[in-house]
Amino acid sequence: MGDVDRLTRVNELLKREIADNLEKSLLFSSNGALVSVTEVKTSVDLRNATVFISIFVPKNGSKAEIWNEILQKRIEIQHKIAKNLKFKHTPVISFKLDERLEEGDRVLQLLNEMEENE
Repeated sequence: MGDVDRLTRVNELLKREIADNLEKSLLFSSNGALVSVTEVKTSVDLRNATVFISIFVPKNGSKAEIWNEILQKRIEIQHKIAKNLKFKHTPVISFKLDERLEEGDRVLQLLNEMEENE
């Protein structure tokens, strides 16, 4: 039970720290894009962490451009996390695009369209 609580705390710490770093270091904030760290899953041995990122862009924005910028900043963010959190072993982070919110929006849109057609 203690390991689960510890893992939960580590996930939340990483989530907060990565979100802060993304907000401070990325250039896309000026174009109206919204980038969120939706979830962090750290391995039990605390060596690896998968960070799920959700990206919402205005109609004139490019999601791929923002995603590439995030991937390019991975090592920089990794170093900042190691410096700020001072874990014995800082997990190696990897980013994954989280499209669950967009899929949920699509389902709601389809339901609304069906309701309007009836």
